[in-house]
Amino acid sequence: METSQLLKGVLDLAVLAVLRDGDGYGYDVLRRLRAAGLEDVADASVYGTLRRLYAAGALTSYMQPSEEGPHRKYYGLNQDGRELLARSTQMWNHFAGSMSALLLAKEAA
Repeated sequence: METSQLLKGVLDLAVLAVLRDGDGYGYDVLRRLRAAGLEDVADASVYGTLRRLYAAGALTSYMQPSEEGPHRKYYGLNQDGRELLARSTQMWNHFAGSMSALLLAKEAA
């Protein structure tokens, strides 16, 4: 199974989790995801996810001057985003637990 296929289903949750720890701009979010072990995440996927979550009302955004070039657009969680993160975390934990039980049952047989 390819990691990229798994990432498609959980990228929203991963981005929300990264932003829970502090606001970030696109490349910063990408860097934090990769540092967390998601090395295969594509740049375009992260930028698209940030735009989609913002359009859905889960994120706030603001521009910040940068010493290294153009202004950066920062994203942060708002109340809807925190609630989405909580619901998504609960669903993920249930799913991951079910998959672990299924896989362990197969190994024990």
